[in-house]
Amino acid sequence: MTPESDLPDIAQLTADVVRRVMSEVRPKLVHAALSGDHGESRNSRHADNFLSVHDLWMHGRYRELMQDVLGSFVYASEEAEPQVVGGDPEPDLCVLVDPLDTSELAVRGLHGYTHVMIYSRVLARPVVAVVGDIFHHIQLYAGARGRDGIDRAFVITADGQRFPLGQRNPRVLSDSLVTNYSMRPAERFVPLANQRRLIHALSQPDPDGRRSGRIGVDFGSVGLCHVAAGFIEAMVEFAKGFAIWDLSPGHYILHAAGGVVLDLRGDPLSLDYGLGSLDSIAAAMNGRRTFVAAGNTDLAGEILRALHG
Repeated sequence: MTPESDLPDIAQLTADVVRRVMSEVRPKLVHAALSGDHGESRNSRHADNFLSVHDLWMHGRYRELMQDVLGSFVYASEEAEPQVVGGDPEPDLCVLVDPLDTSELAVRGLHGYTHVMIYSRVLARPVVAVVGDIFHHIQLYAGARGRDGIDRAFVITADGQRFPLGQRNPRVLSDSLVTNYSMRPAERFVPLANQRRLIHALSQPDPDGRRSGRIGVDFGSVGLCHVAAGFIEAMVEFAKGFAIWDLSPGHYILHAAGGVVLDLRGDPLSLDYGLGSLDSIAAAMNGRRTFVAAGNTDLAGEILRALHG
C-alpha cells in the first residue's frame, strides 16, 4: 500500500469532500427514488441531458467545500460557466466538477457517480482526481501526484480501506469485458450494435471452446476507473464522444494506474487539457472526445483494429 506520506494533503482533503457530499446527497436520492419525486429541472445548458435539483445542490456544495480546502481556484462545473472563486484573480488550480453523473439513474436509486478533478494550470496537468460511487461499497477511485512527482491511483471502500491500483496481467480481446455508454437508443446503442467486427472479435472461442468476451454498459469517468481497478479490461466511446468533465477525471486515474487512453487514431490522449485561461476552459467544456481506454496498449490496439475493420 502506498505510504500516506507520499500523498499530498490536498488529495486526502478532496477525498474527504467527495465522501461528505455523497453522504449528504445519498438520503435525498433515496427519497427521490422511493417517492417518485425526481426533482427534474429544466436544463438550459445541455437541453438533451437530464438535470435534477440534486445536480444543482451538489454544484453549489462542492464550490463551498472546495473553497475551504483551496481558498482560490477556477471552478469549472458542468452546471455553470467557469468562474474564479476566492480572492486570487489568477489562481493556479482549476477544479473541474461533474456534480452528479448519470443523475437520471441516481434519482431512481440505481447508479450515481460524482467527479472532482484538480488541475494545475502551471503544470498543465491534473494533480488530483476523485470519482465517487454513491451507492456501492467500493466508494472512491482516486489519483494523485505525490510529493515525489509520481502519479498513483487507489480505491477506498465505504469502511475506509485503501488499496493501490496498478497494471493487471494482460488479456486478449476475446477474453475481455469491454464496456460502453450505450444507454441512449439512437445516439449510442445503435452505433454499438453496428460494430459487427468488434462483436465478432469478442465472440471468438478460446482453445477450450469457451466464449468469454463480453460487452457491458458503463457510464462516465467511473468506466475508466473500472479499467484502472481491473474490474473490466477496456471501455470504448466511438459515437458522440465524452465531455471533459466525464472523461478527464477517469483518464487521470487510469493513467496513474498504468493504463492507456487512446484516440481513435491510436494516439495517447494528453493530460494537458488546455485549461490555461477562462476562455480556454470555457472552450474545453464544449468539446467532446472519442477514445479507447484499456489496461495496456496491446489490448487498446486490438480494439482499435476491430473498430476500424
